[in-house]
Amino acid sequence: MKVSTKWNSEQQFTSFQNENSVQLDGSQKNGVSPKAVLLSGLTACAGIDVVEILTKMRVSFSNLTIDAEAEQTEDSPKVFQEIQLTFQLKTDSENKEKVIKAIELSLEKYCGVAAMLRKNSAIVYQLILI
Repeated sequence: MKVSTKWNSEQQFTSFQNENSVQLDGSQKNGVSPKAVLLSGLTACAGIDVVEILTKMRVSFSNLTIDAEAEQTEDSPKVFQEIQLTFQLKTDSENKEKVIKAIELSLEKYCGVAAMLRKNSAIVYQLILI
């Protein structure tokens, strides 16, 4: 995997992977912060796994949203102490245990981003069924 990041101005950068790009901005005026990109990577990685696992389990679902919130240390470098994930999706209540299994398989076995972040930060989750 390779990315290239170009400085634009002030705290603003554009990061490229192939022809795809993301705008990063430490001040969050014209892009997302680098730490928010880490959280986005975690939510997308876990989401990809959950979708694949639920599909293989033949669980019907829709409206999947994953929110992440992180507590940071007071001292520099300010790192994540704990990351709270909230998985929200629409499915029948009888599928709850399968959804929990899919989330736990992702966070504990398949998601490489979770594995990397877990070396420094606790990752906890909650599930909301619509």
